[in-house]
Amino acid sequence: MARVEYQQRLEDLREDVLYMSEVVGERLRKGFDALEQKDNRLAEEVIEGDGEINRMYLDLEQDCIDLLALQQPVAGDLRFIAASFKIITDLERIADLATNLGQYAIAAENDVFPDVDIQRIGEETIEMLEQSMAAYRSEDVDLCYDVASNDDEVDAMCEAASELVVRDLLESDPLDKDTDIDTESLMREVSRLLLTIRDVERIGDHAVNIAARTLYMIDNNDELLY
Repeated sequence: MARVEYQQRLEDLREDVLYMSEVVGERLRKGFDALEQKDNRLAEEVIEGDGEINRMYLDLEQDCIDLLALQQPVAGDLRFIAASFKIITDLERIADLATNLGQYAIAAENDVFPDVDIQRIGEETIEMLEQSMAAYRSEDVDLCYDVASNDDEVDAMCEAASELVVRDLLESDPLDKDTDIDTESLMREVSRLLLTIRDVERIGDHAVNIAARTLYMIDNNDELLY
């Protein structure tokens, strides 16, 4: 493979990874919107779109394998391909978590804990994803560290949300409110909400993974890898 053609394939890989991130980000926004709006149609759209992300992932995985096998890249090119391979894995997992959001939206029966603002936390994780991919696009070291720093805030927000659910459950009696919810339904809602918070936190973790792989790609720096 001629060097010029090879460099073009590397650039094509970068653009394709960035496009995948845009599709995943759109799915993620729709997942959060479906939760907030209790929109089953939107939730189904997120769930049904998972197959497209999986096919995109497999195509890009093959592209990475071909580049490794055909050219035997070294140094910076090797780190770029390896980082891209890892990044598409994190993107695919974020898409899986977006699918979970769609499923939670459909399963939601009652708005038992309205004070838990999942949408606000979700906006923070979407921003983290966008920052990490911007770092990948422009090879921006500072942005990589910004993503890692922002993850601490998201973790704190998720912890506070979980504590709020548990505290409200212990200190109040939702069954006394003007609602028809029974104990079994209440516990399903508590479980669903705690799983939602857990998955939102995991989205932030995957964004950090992308930033970490990007930092390694740029500077051969494994500081953020964990």
